[in-house]
Amino acid sequence: MNNSNTLIQITKNGMGTGSEELGLILISNYLKLSLAGDQLPKIITFYNAGVKLTCEGSPVLDSLKSIEKAGVKMIICKTCLNFFKLQDKLEVGIQGTMPDIMTLQSDADKVVNL
Repeated sequence: MNNSNTLIQITKNGMGTGSEELGLILISNYLKLSLAGDQLPKIITFYNAGVKLTCEGSPVLDSLKSIEKAGVKMIICKTCLNFFKLQDKLEVGIQGTMPDIMTLQSDADKVVNL
């Protein structure tokens, strides 16, 4: 497992801009390939609409749970969960605050935005 000191930030309910349906397909593929290819980050943060991927009904929950089991820490923005009224729907990761996310960003060797 390659848990380099990389932080991935997921800020959308999918990947890229444009079609949300395509974005969900892309993020699903990205997560599966990361797990299969042994290219896992140390941490993944989710904020803004990205928190929706970590909640009940998300099409990528199985992949995220597998990635978490592989040792990747997942921090989910508490403010964002509250904004989208999803605080009781979280299925993976732990809730964190903006100061938590900022600290993780500054401590990471590399930050990747999806």
